[in-house]
Amino acid sequence: MNHRVIALAIAALASLMSEGALAQGLRPSGAPAGKGLTARPPATPSITLPAPDAAGSTSAGSATRQADFIVAVVNSEPVTNNEVRSRLARAEAQMAQQGGAVPPRDVLAREVLERIILERVQLQQAKESGVKVDDFAVSQAEQGVARQNNMTTEDLYRRLGRDGMGRDRFREELRTQLLLQRLREREVEARVKVTDLDLDQYLREQQKGNDVASMEINLGHVLVVVPENASPVQVAERQARAQRAADRVRAGEEFATVARELSDAPEGQRNNGLLGLRPADRYPELFVNSTLGLPVGSIVGPVRSPAGFHVLKVVERVTAGVPTNVVQSHARHILLRTGPQLSESAAAARLADYRRRVLAGQADFAALAREHSQDGSSKEGGDLGWASPGRYVPEFEQALNALKPGDISEPLVSRFGVHLIQLLERREAKLTQREQREMARDTVREKKLDEAYATWAQELRGRAYVEYRDPPQ
Repeated sequence: MNHRVIALAIAALASLMSEGALAQGLRPSGAPAGKGLTARPPATPSITLPAPDAAGSTSAGSATRQADFIVAVVNSEPVTNNEVRSRLARAEAQMAQQGGAVPPRDVLAREVLERIILERVQLQQAKESGVKVDDFAVSQAEQGVARQNNMTTEDLYRRLGRDGMGRDRFREELRTQLLLQRLREREVEARVKVTDLDLDQYLREQQKGNDVASMEINLGHVLVVVPENASPVQVAERQARAQRAADRVRAGEEFATVARELSDAPEGQRNNGLLGLRPADRYPELFVNSTLGLPVGSIVGPVRSPAGFHVLKVVERVTAGVPTNVVQSHARHILLRTGPQLSESAAAARLADYRRRVLAGQADFAALAREHSQDGSSKEGGDLGWASPGRYVPEFEQALNALKPGDISEPLVSRFGVHLIQLLERREAKLTQREQREMARDTVREKKLDEAYATWAQELRGRAYVEYRDPPQ
C-alpha cells in the first residue's frame, strides 16, 4: 500500500470529476480557467462546504431555472443546460469564497461543460467495466465529509438542505466520486512504475536546483596536516600519506579504520572520521565544492587546503524537499478482501464484530488477524511494522492518523478490501538514506501519476463521440 493524499476544497457539493478537478485548475492563487483540465482529482472525497451565506445564494440561483435544452451529447447520452448551470453556480460560489479572480462566465461555462463531458465518459467506462460501489463505502464517505466540515451527518444534511440538496442526491454524487476513483485506480495506477533511474534523476535535479545552504551533508574526513613553512620534501611526504589513505578507502577498507590510523583530525579518533550531518553552509567551501553533485559513497581527494591534505567521503546527503525527521506509526490490521462471495457491507459487519470482541476483552487482535486476515501480514498477527508518512493509500492513512495509540478504527474500505486498524505506537524518527530515497520515490510517483492520468483521460475522451449542440447559457 503505497501512495498519497490530496486535500481539496470544493463548493457546496461537488462531484470529484467535475467541480473537484475544476477546483484544481482554479485555486485561490489565481490560476487561469482551463488550467489542469486533466489534472488528477483527489484520491479521496474531500468536500468543504461554503459559508452559510454562500449556500443561500447558490440555492437561490438554482431556483430560477429557465427552459432546459441539450448542450452536448456524449456517446448518445445528453448533457443539459441546467446541468451546466448548476455546476457553474457551484464553481462561481467556490471561487468567490476563495477570493480568486473569476473568469468571464462564458469561458467558465465552457470549462464546466468539458468537465461534465469528461466525467460522463469515465462513468460510461466504469459501467462497461463492471466497477461498482457498495452502500457501505458511500456511508463511509458520507461520514468522512461530515468530519472534514466538523459536523455530524445530521448537521451536514441540514446544511445541504438549505442549499436544495437532499440526502439521496448527495449520496448519489458521493457514489459517483467513488466510482470514478475506483476506475482511475484500476486503469491508471498500473501504468506507473518508478525506476531507480527515475529516482536518481529526480534527486540530481533537486540538488542542482537547490541553494547549497538548504542542503545537509555528512562527510567522512581524513586530514593529513602540513606544517606551516614545510619543505617541499615534507609536503610530498604528507601528500603521499593522504594518497595512501584515499587508495585504501577506494579499495574497500573501512573509512573508520583508515581515519583512526592516518588522520590528524580529532574526529578521526573520536567519531570514526565522521563530521556529522549538518547544513552545507557550516562546512568549509572547499569540502562542499569538492563533493557537490557526487553520489553518496563517493571518495574525493586528496585535496589541498592551507591546513594540509584532505580525503573526503560523502556519507549522507539530505536534499531539500526530503525530510530528515518524521513521525512514524506502528500499526496492525485485519484485511478482508471483497468480491462476489463477500460484499463490503458483509465484510464491514464481520470486522465490526471483531472490534467489539477485542474491546470487550473477549478476543485478541493479533489472534484474529492470524486466523482471518487475507493479507501477507496475517502470520505476524497483522503487524505492519513502522511506517513513515505516505506509505499507505490515502484512505488507510487518514484513518490511521485519526487514531491514538491503542485505538481500533471502525471498519474501513480501501481499494484492497475492508480493514480493521489498530495503532500500537508512534515515534519521531530520523530517516536513513534508504528511507529518504523511498519518500522521494513517492514524490516521483505522484508526478508520474499526474502525467499518466492526463494521458489516460485524453485517450478516453478521444475515443468518445461528442456532439456539441447549443452553447450553455
